[in-house]
Amino acid sequence: MANVELKLRGGRVHLPSGPADVDVGVSGGKIVAIGNVGDADETIDCTGLDVLPGVIDSQVHFREPGLEYKEDLESGSRSAVLGGVTAVFEMPNTKPNTDSAAAVADKLARAHHRMWCDHAFYVGATNHNAEHLAELERLPGTAGVKIFMGASTGDLLVSDDANLARVLASGHRRVAIHAEDEFRMQDRLGERVPGDPASHPVWRDDESAILATRRILRLAREARRRIHVLHVTTPAELELLGQNKDIATCEVTPQHLTLAGEDAYPRIGTYAQMNPPIRSGAHRDGLWHWLRQGVPDVLGSDHAPHTLEEKARPYPDSPSGMPGVQTLLPLMLNHVAEGRLTLQRLIDLTSAGPQRIFGLVGKGRIVPGYDADFTVVDLKARWTVDEAWLSSRCGWSPFTGMELTGRPVGTIIRGHRVMWEAQLAEQAIGEPVKFESVEFG
Repeated sequence: MANVELKLRGGRVHLPSGPADVDVGVSGGKIVAIGNVGDADETIDCTGLDVLPGVIDSQVHFREPGLEYKEDLESGSRSAVLGGVTAVFEMPNTKPNTDSAAAVADKLARAHHRMWCDHAFYVGATNHNAEHLAELERLPGTAGVKIFMGASTGDLLVSDDANLARVLASGHRRVAIHAEDEFRMQDRLGERVPGDPASHPVWRDDESAILATRRILRLAREARRRIHVLHVTTPAELELLGQNKDIATCEVTPQHLTLAGEDAYPRIGTYAQMNPPIRSGAHRDGLWHWLRQGVPDVLGSDHAPHTLEEKARPYPDSPSGMPGVQTLLPLMLNHVAEGRLTLQRLIDLTSAGPQRIFGLVGKGRIVPGYDADFTVVDLKARWTVDEAWLSSRCGWSPFTGMELTGRPVGTIIRGHRVMWEAQLAEQAIGEPVKFESVEFG
């Protein structure tokens, strides 16, 4: 065969059939050969490393436009590729909200070759745009529709059944859901203890989550609409979602699989505050139980940065959210090293799973014809998360100082080596992700 443009040589490559010691050939941004590749214009030596399908983080908040002092599309995506992430889905709670065709077009224009990774943007559902969502979800570069049942403000809060039903009735793609019950949380505001972030999961209790999840499952079934429940924090929800797989998929986050409230709130205080909350060690263990049962479909970081000054405010004046796109893969590789899940299961949660449930075109698997997106990792590397490595504009992580086994070495997107050994390429080359439901109707 003719020379390929790029060859990944000597690595353990994770194919749909399992790991294999093969070379991978890339031309025109696509995978063109697996096995005996022949000569190449450029060769990357992956000896001793594992080559995974490109990691996809399907829930990030990069804060642009309007909140760039916390993060922007460039800095957030830079964090992503330094953490081995090749594509992200970005959320609509910016200023202004991403709730119109003009707002989506604005984000895509801002992202073009400023974002380091490939990307798509959610459209936020509101009480005012419900009837237009069928058109909005079909816009190129759109990941679909996002509903905030709770934990949001202004137009992006859709909390009552009548308006939720209107949103679900408009369109066909899977709808992403933040499932916390706004009415219960408003009734329980008195449970917040000033100065004590450990009261956050008391206020936003298990019932707030399970109530919203039950409601949205019922409404989705009535509307015959597929849903995707984000950042699930209670084992009871995962049990329920497992019984409704015909209509619902779901996500868990690395932080809910890693942190336990008994330790996190005394140790890092408001830096552990997020929505839905970090709960108890028993909750964390329950999430792992259902993860091993196969219920969660994807991992998302829910990267939601705030400044150090904002997080230093006393609870409950402190904002909820923490950065996570750069630590998503390192934390999960450490869980693999400690035997909590297999590398094969991690690949399904971060690559094949997002491709399958969102209908991505040419992403998520190492097979000929797919985009040449690779996350290259050193499974044996032992290292410590430090502030110098972090690239988010917010400048902190709840995992600083944590010793981990397993490290992202390289991020390759459509055949471009965007990051290698913590060094970035000269130019960002991020492009919009394509979806089957948009491309093929």
